[in-house]
Amino acid sequence: MSTPQPARGLAGSIQRVTASALGPYQSAVIRIGFAATFLLFLLRELPHRHEMYGPDAPWRWDLARQLISGNQAFTTLMWSDSALWFEIVYALALLSSLLLMLGWHTRAVSVVFMAGVLSLQNRSIFMGDGGDNVLHLMAIYLVLTRCGQVWSLDARRARRRESAGDAGQEAGGRRMPGEPAGIVLWAVLGAVLVGASAAGGLGGTVWLPLLLWCLWIGQGAWWAVNRYAPRHELRTLLDVIASLAHNATLLVIMAEVCLIYATAGWYKIQGSRWQDGTALYYPLKLEYFTPWPALSDLLASSGVMVMVLSYATVIVQVAFPFTLFNRRVKNFLLGAMICEHAGIALLLGLPFFSMAMITADAVFLPTAFLVWLGGRVTTGRERVFRRWGRVPAPRAAAGGPEAPEPGGDGSHTLVG
Repeated sequence: MSTPQPARGLAGSIQRVTASALGPYQSAVIRIGFAATFLLFLLRELPHRHEMYGPDAPWRWDLARQLISGNQAFTTLMWSDSALWFEIVYALALLSSLLLMLGWHTRAVSVVFMAGVLSLQNRSIFMGDGGDNVLHLMAIYLVLTRCGQVWSLDARRARRRESAGDAGQEAGGRRMPGEPAGIVLWAVLGAVLVGASAAGGLGGTVWLPLLLWCLWIGQGAWWAVNRYAPRHELRTLLDVIASLAHNATLLVIMAEVCLIYATAGWYKIQGSRWQDGTALYYPLKLEYFTPWPALSDLLASSGVMVMVLSYATVIVQVAFPFTLFNRRVKNFLLGAMICEHAGIALLLGLPFFSMAMITADAVFLPTAFLVWLGGRVTTGRERVFRRWGRVPAPRAAAGGPEAPEPGGDGSHTLVG
């Protein structure tokens, strides 16, 4: 008997969701974008780090401790009030941002990146411009995604390992996976996790210690199975769990972005300044938000332009969540929102807020566009190396298949 068409479609959908991590290019853009945003922010504030988050901050260490004892937030900066410990945490936050952007052992580094973001932001809660809230959430979500499938050092290492394994099999040799850096990283993070748990330094919530322990134990189990029983059914089960976690998290990120825009748009509708179309005039006249006074004055002098931009902002934000199932309209509004945030970065002097929001918007970018963009970047990179007289080794084209083989790069594991 033939399988009914609805049942066949449902089975195909379940197979797609469990067999592969969807949106590899979108998740890679999110990884690169948020890591670059936090890295550039930390570099810009490097001369002022002590006044923002360190021992010289107006929000003193004892005040932060009182607040955290009430809200049970996590921050490693509460483990010690010494200046040396602060410098270590700040340096690790910088390093993890750089390594996550490059895609080196993405699962482990994403956990360190999350710890750095939460530590600094929870230490001084008044430092931020709105984009820090988005970064705060996305740093947590990233640890559950397989965000190193493409455009990462993990993906390049996986291709080389696969080529070496194929060559070894042809020569009659045995493929021996070796990940010394990953093993050392897993062991070090495990020691830190054990110490922090024993000292009660993981905050007062239940979800964070549970998440960290599940990740650490799961990645150890993954490595053991992949090392000693690569063809066992348990290996397939672990890969399915990783894909499900990735796909569910990607769905949550999409819902989060829609919620941000829907909430912002509907709150704007209730404001009288947005109703009469004059809302954008006032921030253009605030000295704190006018890095280019002449440009701000030029825009504010046109009442028609201010009214059009005010109404367009509300319309785009309210309408976007309802256009996700219409590709053309969705792509048009997505481009409009990206241009809006670019304008905010230029006119209001909020570059990191705009970078965070543009990165969050990128989860909805079409795969074909991202593949094309990756191809242009690869072409530009090769031209630069060619001018320097050094041609990089051949690599997989950026316009390859949308999703690599599940678990082929190992990017969702702590050791790979």
